[in-house]
Amino acid sequence: MRTERLDPASDTEAVRACHEIYLAAARADGIRRPVMSPRTFQAWLRYGWTEDRSEAWLARDDDGEVWGWHLVSLPERENRHLAYVNLVVSPPRRRAGLGTALFGHAADRARQGRRTLLTGHSEEASAGAAFARALGARQRFTGMFSVLRLGSVPPGRLADLRRTAAAAAGGYSLVSWEGPTAEDRLVDVAALLGIEADAPRAAGDEPPGWDPGRVRVADQRFADQGWRFYSLAARADRTGRLVAITQLGVDPLDAGWGIQELTAVAGPHRGHRLGLLVKAAMLELLAAHEPQLTQIVTLTSEGNEQMNAINAGLGFKVLERQLSWELETARAPGPAGPAAPGPRGAQS
Repeated sequence: MRTERLDPASDTEAVRACHEIYLAAARADGIRRPVMSPRTFQAWLRYGWTEDRSEAWLARDDDGEVWGWHLVSLPERENRHLAYVNLVVSPPRRRAGLGTALFGHAADRARQGRRTLLTGHSEEASAGAAFARALGARQRFTGMFSVLRLGSVPPGRLADLRRTAAAAAGGYSLVSWEGPTAEDRLVDVAALLGIEADAPRAAGDEPPGWDPGRVRVADQRFADQGWRFYSLAARADRTGRLVAITQLGVDPLDAGWGIQELTAVAGPHRGHRLGLLVKAAMLELLAAHEPQLTQIVTLTSEGNEQMNAINAGLGFKVLERQLSWELETARAPGPAGPAAPGPRGAQS
């Protein structure tokens, strides 16, 4: 096996091969949620889901064919003890030692980055879950992917929910925008995204500290993916500050699906049904701007009872569960062999 550093920005042939393996693995594991389109996948390999430094590596056989890959992300601001590992092996090459070799390589990159804990995720009852258990990894928490099938929402249901929420939300008004956050909203949006710190998380994990610069980076990441991205917020009429928000993205290459991002309500303004109000209003906005949309998927922690209750009230149903795992870097297998850090041509 040869392990090579991949440059997602320039090596389109290798990125295409990795994407095909990703799609084949999703089919083999019975994934029901939407998969990443080629452009989104390339942007993810290049930037990850955050601004954290990421490295993409692939494994070739002696004939040069790509049989697997991994992406290791090394947080720079919070959680500097962690390395996040995403690893995929072509289904025909599973159970042949390739996954263990790739994981050992990822662990070695984490050790070189002075990381003490490896984390990753798998689908419930999948080959990835069996692989994690075989490595001796511990389960950290369970995430739930839920889906709202818009065609199943009874006529008038959303309008009724919005009226119910609005009745409890006197003194608030709604604002919405598509694309990047305006300069005069950056501080408020950063504060709302920072409420993510309240969500259930694994012991020892540090929540991201949001500031206007980080919001700008996130906006650019969605733009690089080519997504249409919508934000809808509640504003306190007395102060003019944004106090609740929900965000959602649509990939034009798979525009039947919407991907629900964070929904948050500032602590002093909870109890006014603002979470339900902004989510119901977002669905009405999407009906006007994205009429081809048929399904919306969201990921929440299994322990996030309040948000899960709001989603259930809107009609979301659990689609599948995702397990998060952790393993001390010191207990991980070693690398498959020496590997140079440069893109392409590094071998192990």
